[in-house]
Amino acid sequence: MDAAADLLVTTLVAIFLFLALCAALVLVTVSLRRPRAVPLLVASGLVVLCVVVVAVLPWNIPPLYVAVLALLAVALAAFGGNPVVRWVLAVADGGRIVDGPRGGILVELMSEPPATPRQEEILRGGTTIGYLERLAAALGIVAGFPAVIAVIVAVKGVGRFTELATPAARERFIVGTLASLLWACAVSAIVPLALW
Repeated sequence: MDAAADLLVTTLVAIFLFLALCAALVLVTVSLRRPRAVPLLVASGLVVLCVVVVAVLPWNIPPLYVAVLALLAVALAAFGGNPVVRWVLAVADGGRIVDGPRGGILVELMSEPPATPRQEEILRGGTTIGYLERLAAALGIVAGFPAVIAVIVAVKGVGRFTELATPAARERFIVGTLASLLWACAVSAIVPLALW
């Protein structure tokens, strides 16, 4: 192919990626208040399609296009992960976990048989921590420093260690962290793959 045809195909791929990521961002935004399966699954499918397109097609997208895609991917990774993670957590726990009044979850603490069981709110601030971890992971991958994910997991684990006494807290912590980082990594991986 000649240079003009290469540029045309590259531009079409960049436009497709831009539109697909915009559509995914709209779909996750629709689900911000109450996570809904269909929009989130379609958004996830669009992200997977974008990853496949940039991984399979040999077109090296120009850096200016990639810069625009990077901004969009980081926004989608950070903000789009919230409804995705909440939906995954709802599916994982079957709706048995009750949200606390201060943004955490209510768990029943283990006690000796004569004592009455009591509930405590743990894992407060999970939404804010989730936004920050996805933003850091996405920026690390886009900047070419994916090792930042190990730092995020280590800091988060150390910071939450004392709250992981109950099985419900441990399960929610692990599932939420994995879903959050998987979403951020999948979305932000589009950027370095587009530069091949």
